Amino acid sequence: MTAELALNMQKTQKNESVMISVVIPLYGEEGNVTILVDKLLGVLNGTEGGFEVILVDDGSQDGTWASIVDQAQKNKQIKGVSLSRNFGHQHALLAGLAHARGEAVISMDGDLQHPPNVIPQLLDKWHEGYSVVNTAREDKEVASLFKRITSKYFYKFFSMMTDVKMSEGSSDFRLLDRKVLDNLLEFKDVDLFLRGSVQWLGFQQVTIPYKAQKRYSGISKYNLWKMFKFSRSAIISFSTKPLILSVWVGFVTSFLAFMEIVYIVVQFLLGNTVPGWASTLSVLAFLFGVLFVILGIMGTYLARIHNALQNRPRFITRKTINIECD
Repeated sequence: MTAELALNMQKTQKNESVMISVVIPLYGEEGNVTILVDKLLGVLNGTEGGFEVILVDDGSQDGTWASIVDQAQKNKQIKGVSLSRNFGHQHALLAGLAHARGEAVISMDGDLQHPPNVIPQLLDKWHEGYSVVNTAREDKEVASLFKRITSKYFYKFFSMMTDVKMSEGSSDFRLLDRKVLDNLLEFKDVDLFLRGSVQWLGFQQVTIPYKAQKRYSGISKYNLWKMFKFSRSAIISFSTKPLILSVWVGFVTSFLAFMEIVYIVVQFLLGNTVPGWASTLSVLAFLFGVLFVILGIMGTYLARIHNALQNRPRFITRKTINIECD
């Protein structure tokens, strides 16, 4: 059992009255905290049983943590976790999930693109018996064409490269039953891709659509480079197919190189001047390029093994508010 899961179970045993936990990672969202909490309370105050809202500050450089503290001081059901530095969205989300005590745990983003008024629909499906309630994003009105296309084909490519099927519009806006979350917290993945992990776990799942809203304030922190790193890590976490593919590419390019050598030897034995030295050099350059790509793929997997062996914590908590720690 991991330390994160042990901490989570201790909290669950200490207060069984919390039925719903809402976990929200935040990075540079100072302008969104107040309106986000107001909208959440407007929805959650009408639900049955207790609830808590866990806001995780992922090493923000603005006043995000101060805003969280201000809201937590006004309402004990608002809880805050401040990480020691920026660990990334998935790690911050994991930190919040590790502190959640609810029997139903809902995760969502803090920019209000995930509308809080969808929460009752998630809970309805949970009460029907579903252990995982996923959402499918409809974002034609708020997302650029480039983002929609890249997102669509990423999930197609991910599903093709792995044994985990992901549908278009998937996100981290979902509800997890307590038994699902307990199993999820046992994962020791170095490169976190929680939505893939949830799909891999199985359990009885259902998906409901929602219309993504415009960001309330601020700008997205997910640039093209971060999207690429996230996609690469997600695929490597769940598939060894890139390694297998690199082996086949190596076979094919080796065969082409061998045929090129045979051609040169035959021309030499026939006493002909070997034509096309420029093309020969081009082929060699191509083969070396392929070789370095293959080495890069292997190096990426080796780096992941290296990081796993270091066994570093996936997040470090700097301080908390309204969270009891034993």
